[in-house]
Amino acid sequence: MKTIGMIGGMSWESSAEYYRVLNTRTRERLGGLHSAACILFSVDFAAIEALQRRGDWTAATRVMVAAAQALARAGADLLLICTNTMHLMADAVQAAVDIPLLHIADATAGRVLARGFTRIGLLGTRFTMEKDFYRGRLAQKYGLEVLVPPAADRRVVDAVIFDELCRGRILPASKAAYLRIIDDLLQAGAQGIILGCTEIGLLVAQAETAAPLFDTARIHAEAAVDFAIDGPSGG
Repeated sequence: MKTIGMIGGMSWESSAEYYRVLNTRTRERLGGLHSAACILFSVDFAAIEALQRRGDWTAATRVMVAAAQALARAGADLLLICTNTMHLMADAVQAAVDIPLLHIADATAGRVLARGFTRIGLLGTRFTMEKDFYRGRLAQKYGLEVLVPPAADRRVVDAVIFDELCRGRILPASKAAYLRIIDDLLQAGAQGIILGCTEIGLLVAQAETAAPLFDTARIHAEAAVDFAIDGPSGG
């Protein structure tokens, strides 16, 4: 099994879920006492969030590149950025290392297309919902029509992520708000919903909605294990 390098801590709440899924998937695939070979570089999310808020993506890119290079030096064979938003600089990170970066949107799109869906709702930080790096990749590379909530609901989704989920707070009122927003996206024609922030799966479970949910943290971690065991062809 290849060694998986993780740039985590954004937030550590979802990085912990990545670690759990990596090991669960490895045990499912290999059996017995097997667990994932992995290395975690966990950043200080307060510093990253401050750069995001200021729009200093150049400095944020330097942090991500340095983390990726440290993981490569430490022996990682492949790389995960354990957050959707910081895939804004995925191309720069990939260019800085000689090991493959598994893009979270690619892994997620594969699951969406496997269900036969072409029109998908997207929840995430305001950056993920509004900037083109994520929506554009889904549309241009995979032909998906991507729906996002209206501006007022985008503000709600974003605030819950930063003010609650990244701080380990799971509130019933926020769950209800998310479920209402998901239902609105279904009414607008979405065939399923991408949980495009790695913390959202901590708040909303598949059993709580009729909408097919695509939990990006789980999908990304499972794809990494499959890559680490099978290689890039998956076979």
